[in-house]
Amino acid sequence: MTPQIEYGYARKSSRDKEATIQLTALKEAGIPPGNIFVDRPAEREKFKQLADRIQPGDVLVLKSLCQLGYNYQEILNEWTTFTGPLGAHIKVLDADLLDTSVEREDISGSFVSDIFVQIISFAAQQERALIKRRQAEGIAYAKAQGRHMGRPRIPKPPKFNELYDRWRTGIISAEEAMSQMNLKRSTFERFVKERKEELKRAAEEREKAL
Repeated sequence: MTPQIEYGYARKSSRDKEATIQLTALKEAGIPPGNIFVDRPAEREKFKQLADRIQPGDVLVLKSLCQLGYNYQEILNEWTTFTGPLGAHIKVLDADLLDTSVEREDISGSFVSDIFVQIISFAAQQERALIKRRQAEGIAYAKAQGRHMGRPRIPKPPKFNELYDRWRTGIISAEEAMSQMNLKRSTFERFVKERKEELKRAAEEREKAL
């Protein structure tokens, strides 16, 4: 049987720029320096290399669970990948119960991890719902304040109505009108639609006044 190998993973951050705290904990846990993978902030290249190298029965050792991902969903995905398809174990130094490689009294590490995965799944679901709710609230608040969401809208050029009339009567082409106002076709077409609606409303108001 192939001996079980332990690998450590650490990730640098703005607080721990050299991952010193994590590396110290991994070395104290007995992880050989050659088996420790360290990523820079916002990168996962070393983590991917570790995933390619680890074998069934091997152990991924982390100082804390947050090194496994940037949010609940990512943590859940990586946890299930390592303990599932890759057939590896995970050991979290800051949480004694999160060690799928050990057998406890009448309970296995895998059983504990299954409960943990269920909790994380619920947390991930709640996190996604919270993000969506905050986005919806932000959009609703912005609209209430009269702010446009998305890219800033290009203001209508002062001479648009004049060039619109010249275009509609065939004096100039649409391309020439767009060129003179430095507009993209999509923006020009939006302004044309708005102008048509303005003229329609004006005509309706005149009819009502008669």
